[in-house]
Amino acid sequence: MIVYGDRAETVRPRDRLAELARALDAVAAMAAGIARHGALAACFVTLGQIVQGVADADLERSGADGGSAAEAALMPVLAATAGALLASWESGFQALPPLPPLPPLPCPEDLPETIALRLPEGYAFYGVYPEGYAAAARKLRLAGAPRVIGIRSIGTGLAAIVAAALEAPPPLTVRPIGHPFDRTIALTPAADAALIDPSAHYIVVDEGPGLSGSSFAAVAAFLEERGVSAGRIAFLPSHAGAPGAQASERTRDRWAAAQRPVVALEELIPPERLAEWVAALVGPVDTVEDISGGSWRALAYPGERDWPAINPMQEKRKFLMQAGGERWLVKFSGVGSVSLDKLHRARLLHAAGFVPEVRGAVHGFLVQRWIDAASVYRAAGDVVDFAARYLGARARLLPTAGSGASVEELFDMAHFNIGQALGGAAAAAFARRHPDRTALAARVRTVATDNRCDPHEWLRSPDGRLWKADALDHDAAHDLVGAQDLAWDAAGFLAEFDPGRDRATRFLADLEAAAGRAIDPGLLAFLQPCYLAFRLGAAQMSADSLGGWPQEQARNRAAVARYAAGIADLLGG
Repeated sequence: MIVYGDRAETVRPRDRLAELARALDAVAAMAAGIARHGALAACFVTLGQIVQGVADADLERSGADGGSAAEAALMPVLAATAGALLASWESGFQALPPLPPLPPLPCPEDLPETIALRLPEGYAFYGVYPEGYAAAARKLRLAGAPRVIGIRSIGTGLAAIVAAALEAPPPLTVRPIGHPFDRTIALTPAADAALIDPSAHYIVVDEGPGLSGSSFAAVAAFLEERGVSAGRIAFLPSHAGAPGAQASERTRDRWAAAQRPVVALEELIPPERLAEWVAALVGPVDTVEDISGGSWRALAYPGERDWPAINPMQEKRKFLMQAGGERWLVKFSGVGSVSLDKLHRARLLHAAGFVPEVRGAVHGFLVQRWIDAASVYRAAGDVVDFAARYLGARARLLPTAGSGASVEELFDMAHFNIGQALGGAAAAAFARRHPDRTALAARVRTVATDNRCDPHEWLRSPDGRLWKADALDHDAAHDLVGAQDLAWDAAGFLAEFDPGRDRATRFLADLEAAAGRAIDPGLLAFLQPCYLAFRLGAAQMSADSLGGWPQEQARNRAAVARYAAGIADLLGG
């Protein structure tokens, strides 16, 4: 099934560096505390992205890593910023060494005109903290002077903080190339010669490993071919698991033998530490309840038979905390600027009356008021009116510069997923209905779509008010959809609620009025099967991965059947 996609943003590095310089000045002027640390982390993540983009541009130009003068000029600044972040963390957010100045602009001279910044997925979605990598690095038993190699994208910044923790020189970064399951790396002759030191101990840094572990393996193989013994190569991954099913036997053996310490999120930020952070916003915390992995459903449903399908392995960490008689949802929102962006969105949407109050952000977690005794709203009813106002308001309040799948990419996804689930005839029927996709693409007007219209996302509080849950970030999730035309949310609501012809007509009219713009009927007709095919694919992939959770697997299989029936109805109508 096709579900996932990558995110990249094209920027002018000179402009982004100028913005970063102002942000670093603002950090230096802030009072000590977790807010300052979070702002510094945002600068660190952004600078890591810029260095990644500069290095990738040079790799594309030259075909080899290690030759970029721009990367060489910026990497010491990134390493020094990592050192400042580490000092802040280890002092309980009290210390802040002098922040390094950025290289004078327009220096370095070979800075590209534009670069592609890749979203560091671990920071954004999976609870990867740079401070955790620093702690893991200090568990290593080194047989020589440390030399750090970061695998781009996220390995750029992670390698910098590992180098800071080990007092190593600024790291080298590489991007393994070739087949996803059999990658290699290429260095310039000068970088190749400078890298090898028989007395050094090499630390390879990245998130993962994934299905094959081929990125870690590519760097290890490169070093071994140049005479570095396996015992002098360590890995710093994001999890303690082994490479997946596509890993070679050599990769598995190498992985099993190497040092590869991990400091998990639970060890780095135990609930009691997180509660101390949250207390800065809401006062002393009395109780903490972990409601991750779908445990939140026990608070919203009378029994497990009514629970919606989820994938526990994909859910973000979340806690329910009580402070002074009030309860707060504390949910992972991403390390760096992504968390601050969500805080801004939450405040806009709360002021408009659609989401609960958000009290603030604490270094990767958002603190939002919990709706006590809220019940999941299961029938269409007056949620039709609320949904139209909410989705229309998003289109007005949240214009986006974010990217999403193109019409052609959505077509390819739907065509493939429909074929996999319903067969070639159904895929062909879908294709026949939408032959002219160029015209559709010209009519798309992208907004920060909600992308989660499931019935369990709409809540009614004891005072009768309706609220939208999980409203902040699915237009920039780790999937291919991203930001879309308003018609995508219209398609999603109609698919999830099936409100009937009259209510559907009223919903669309109210949505257009709230958004201040019309919904293109041809685009809506195209996006309805695309939405169903995407959700079908996500549910099928979840079901396939949940063999150890038979009840969750059954719920996801039921969702697959429901979405497949919806596609069949659309194609047969």
